[in-house]
Amino acid sequence: MNVISPEVSPADDSLQRLEQLADISQRLLERAKALGATQAEVSCSDERGLDVNVRLGEVETVESTRDRGIAVTVYFGQRKGSASTADLRDSSLESTVAQACAIARHTEDDDAAGLAEAALMARDFPDLDGWHPWELSADAALDLALACEAAGREADARISNSDGASAATAQSLSVYANSHGFIGRERSSHHSIGCALIAGQGDGMQRDGWYSSALAREDLDDAASIGRRAAERTVARLDPRSMTTAQMPVLYSPEVARSLIGHLLGAVSGGALYRRASFLLDSVGTRLFPDWFGIEELPLLRRGLRSAAFDGDGVATRNSALIRDGILERYILGSYSARKLGLPTTANAGGVHNLKVRANAGDLVSIARQMGNGLLVTELMGQGVNSVTGDYSRGAGGFRVENGEITYPVDGITIAGNLKDMFASIEAVGTDIDTRSHVHTGSILVGRMTVAGND
Repeated sequence: MNVISPEVSPADDSLQRLEQLADISQRLLERAKALGATQAEVSCSDERGLDVNVRLGEVETVESTRDRGIAVTVYFGQRKGSASTADLRDSSLESTVAQACAIARHTEDDDAAGLAEAALMARDFPDLDGWHPWELSADAALDLALACEAAGREADARISNSDGASAATAQSLSVYANSHGFIGRERSSHHSIGCALIAGQGDGMQRDGWYSSALAREDLDDAASIGRRAAERTVARLDPRSMTTAQMPVLYSPEVARSLIGHLLGAVSGGALYRRASFLLDSVGTRLFPDWFGIEELPLLRRGLRSAAFDGDGVATRNSALIRDGILERYILGSYSARKLGLPTTANAGGVHNLKVRANAGDLVSIARQMGNGLLVTELMGQGVNSVTGDYSRGAGGFRVENGEITYPVDGITIAGNLKDMFASIEAVGTDIDTRSHVHTGSILVGRMTVAGND
């Protein structure tokens, strides 16, 4: 079976395709101006990918994708109109601009509408090392997925079935241009291999899995090791117990810890704030976390999963703190939400870039020893989070921790608290970072939560 190895690559035509998209964007901007638009912006994308799935040693799906899209937004004063197409013929592009203009003429004025300020546009475009295309054939991808699944099924006799394995590669080109004269080009790639397995029989069956993802194929874990990791996680869940309802510390493993950071991001994002739908209204400058806690945004990180020299508005990005010494330093704003709030943009149109959560402890095992008795959460279920009040209640599975040792698996439990209280009671962040996300955090220990079980 194949392993991750170089293949003969055809000539890379990505730069030529980028220039084609750039030319299209300029033509559309000129047409929007000719039709009377006071401002305009164009987003173009060209995406290609391969995704294969296998199960029980047999091929299930082989999917090759190629998508293109053009989105045009025009402004007539404070009135906005948008239209999009996947058809690059001149007639279709022409009608897309005309449609956007027609929509704008019939909308209401919006005081916050318009491009970001011209002075904020990015001028420097460093190489952020995000382009690592993998000319992976369907046969080679299937070999990888089959090798991953086979290694997992053979790793332990208790593995009774498989939910399948997959291998995927994708590359994306994008151009953003606007009537300020700004034009930004981006190339990115993404690859993954994963496997999900089933252990046990009948009512005692348990499912779990593992995957590896990266911008460059050389950063992927070996397919067989991914399968074995999936098997280890699956058999570890066998014979779970419930728990007695109690207050106790809760340790989030790295792969679920980033969800806590996600709740923070949602609460301090512009859309939630100007709609008054956040439990963190008017929180800039207030302490939300312990004084050692910090989160940095690093958009210019080389080979970062969300690195970018500019945001969705063309505004130049820069490294900056989100949380410093436990205090919320700023919100997460694009130009529209910033205007709605009467604040400057933070170059976050389209979301955050790479986040790094400061660690103050070792890995998960050492934090468990520090915790003593409590719950290790490795799986979360449901969406029981109220964004307005911060009330938090989610189904969970994981492991009981007793006297600092990870002992037996548990499921059928609920963990609950309030996010403000949970943030303030964080006692440790580990160095065991899950690098598969643009949110780099290790395990997170919350000092006190309600754990509800059936015992």
